[in-house]
Amino acid sequence: MNILLLIVLSLSSVTGCKNTDSSGEQESALPTLQTGAERMDYYLPKLAGKRVGLVINQTSVVGKTPLPDTLLAAGIDVRKIFAPEHGFRGDAADGATILDGKDAKTGLPVISIYGKKKKPAPADLEGIDIIIFDIQDVGARFYTFISSMHYVMEACAENNIPVLIFDRPNPNGFYVDGPVLDPAYSSFVGMHPVPVVHGMTIGEYAQMINGEGWLANGVQCALEVVTCSHYRHSDTYEVPIPPSPNLPTAESIYLYPSLCFFEGTGVSVGRGTDKPFEVFGAPAATQFAYTFTPAPNKGSTQPPFNGQRCYGRDLSQLPDSVLLAGRLQLEYLIDMYQSIGATTDFFRKDGFFDKLAGSDLLRRQLESGLSEEEIRLSWSDGLAAFKRVRSKYLLYPDFE
Repeated sequence: MNILLLIVLSLSSVTGCKNTDSSGEQESALPTLQTGAERMDYYLPKLAGKRVGLVINQTSVVGKTPLPDTLLAAGIDVRKIFAPEHGFRGDAADGATILDGKDAKTGLPVISIYGKKKKPAPADLEGIDIIIFDIQDVGARFYTFISSMHYVMEACAENNIPVLIFDRPNPNGFYVDGPVLDPAYSSFVGMHPVPVVHGMTIGEYAQMINGEGWLANGVQCALEVVTCSHYRHSDTYEVPIPPSPNLPTAESIYLYPSLCFFEGTGVSVGRGTDKPFEVFGAPAATQFAYTFTPAPNKGSTQPPFNGQRCYGRDLSQLPDSVLLAGRLQLEYLIDMYQSIGATTDFFRKDGFFDKLAGSDLLRRQLESGLSEEEIRLSWSDGLAAFKRVRSKYLLYPDFE
């Protein structure tokens, strides 16, 4: 066991985390960061003799070794894997149905918690003594892994099963911004009254879910967070493994909170190209010079505007001063609406834009022609109130 620990921990150094000042300039290299999953000497004793369930995907690694393989090699009794959006291997397209199955390498049963069943059923949890949640998040309210975490916590609370969160840094954890969700617009792409960018790790967010009584009927989950070592919210962090097929680069992850609003409109965010969430455009936006033509690929089998030339902008070469500015970039949404909103059905008819925005206010502000400054002003009170709540659950030094 000691030899295994030494080998695994020697492979687990994370070099994507740097200390930056408020201007984005690097100050100095931080001590080696360890994710929660890499702190095996801390949590392995807690798992001895327990039957373990895992909520994981392709980002759940210790060094370069998948978490199930690591735990099994350490003698832990892993019984089941629960797969969120994109599946256990993380290669399913956004929104694709995830099916139950079996992991070919370990033989472990894989239970889907994305699609028709988002919450583990009591039968799924039979024979489980503890659940581990270890998934890399990107810090945006509409990224569905935090919704999956909510339902896992709720199911475990109802079935008296403790949850152990293996925490990971938030690549967008260096700021808080955006409109706070109105609970009347709660959905799987936004379940809680938090802003679009919440500035929390999954461990901190899980504590907020519990502490604010957001689980059904006010139930409380028996929760413990295995924290990261040597992490601060002011750090920039580049994830070592893409968290989903359409967020393949650091740039796409930084741009995702600003560009995801387009998913509720008739504008493409580059699905079906080699630059998803680094470009945006639409066939009607012919005043823009940049063009791209979506086509089916692994991350999007039926991309919007498949085979049609889209006109828009390429953001893939933006400087760090923009990518790390610490605010949502509303100019992209405003410019595109002002360019084609009057001549096209800009907003989807199913109300998905309002779900992403967390209310109908942002849509009405765009339709009224409000400036970015006016829109941002409407967020200020909600953001201030959220930051006060957020401060109760932080596990790491904040960016302010």
